[in-house]
Amino acid sequence: MLAMNYRGPLRVRASQKPMPQIEHPQDAIVRVTRSCICGSDLHLYNGSVPDTRVGMTFGHEFTGIVEEVGSEVTKIKVGDHVLVPFNIACGECVFCKQEMYGNCHESNPQATAVGGIFGYSHTAGGYNGGQAEYARVPYANVGPTVIPEGMDPDDAVLLTDVVPTGYQAAEMGGIQKGDTVVVFGAGPVGIMAAKCSWLFGAGRVIIIDQVDYRLEFARNYAQCEAYNFNEIGDPVVFMKKTTDWMGADVCIDAVGAEAAGNAMQTITGRKLLLQAGSATALHWAINSVKKGGIVSIVGVYGPTDNLVPIGNVLNKGITIRANQASVKRLLPRLIEHVQNGVLNPKALITHRIPLEEVSDAYRIFSAKLDNCIKPVLISPSAGM
Repeated sequence: MLAMNYRGPLRVRASQKPMPQIEHPQDAIVRVTRSCICGSDLHLYNGSVPDTRVGMTFGHEFTGIVEEVGSEVTKIKVGDHVLVPFNIACGECVFCKQEMYGNCHESNPQATAVGGIFGYSHTAGGYNGGQAEYARVPYANVGPTVIPEGMDPDDAVLLTDVVPTGYQAAEMGGIQKGDTVVVFGAGPVGIMAAKCSWLFGAGRVIIIDQVDYRLEFARNYAQCEAYNFNEIGDPVVFMKKTTDWMGADVCIDAVGAEAAGNAMQTITGRKLLLQAGSATALHWAINSVKKGGIVSIVGVYGPTDNLVPIGNVLNKGITIRANQASVKRLLPRLIEHVQNGVLNPKALITHRIPLEEVSDAYRIFSAKLDNCIKPVLISPSAGM
């Protein structure tokens, strides 16, 4: 089958790989109909995540048609068109029972923190992902969800990560009616977090980035204020000024390990890899939020350590909430929002690119060329 093949930092290609096989009675094999490149895939692409091995296939956002199921699979059947949450979760451990599907204790023997994630290095279990013609889906009674009749596959594929992660970013912020919410990062997740902040009652939503076309897209899609941090001086001082020197009620870090804006963080976190990525956006969030405010983190940071102003967290009485999105928990509500027109995920998609051109797709998305917001890969076997 054709699949994305990681060959080292900044080097990916489409190549032939063996077809996935049923390895456990609860496995399923799906023929991929849509797969996305996520902003967090760029951390892998750029070499920022430890133990990203040559030969791996990325892709934790995908939909597919079930081609084969293991002997213990009862929740889906051959022919079903399913969306596959990026979390790989057993459904039975103590954390899955609490609906913390991103923290499954069984799906990732490589770590004690994160659960298994499709196509996200051996630190997340070493599972191949969905940027391929076919993919193996473990615990098929738990994650895969049949796409409702009439739902556009472009909407469905964004329900595997972008929409739940953006929604949970706002949810973790504990937004109260009238709150000022600041989102750092105008990628797809940041834009969705800004959009979903209104659903929780925000009175003002601001998004901060440095790429003008992304900021313009955010203004139009999320109906929020949007500012280029290169044009406002110190973002923390700017946020203080615009909130009567109080600070925002809620700050969301939707950037993670490759944030720009601070030379020291960039050098130590992105160039020398002395820390687990550049924590610039997290610094801004901690220093911009009000005393007693909430910082919500969904931007991805790799293991192990980051330079973070923890003293300010203590002295300001800040609450920090962070996690991988619990997709399965959120899906019923988010499917309803899409069906009712409250959310329009597919409007984020700007590029549909054949899987055969995956190398160009990564280059376009990584370099922010051609006004790219969200690229979707279409495999030659997609059939739709």
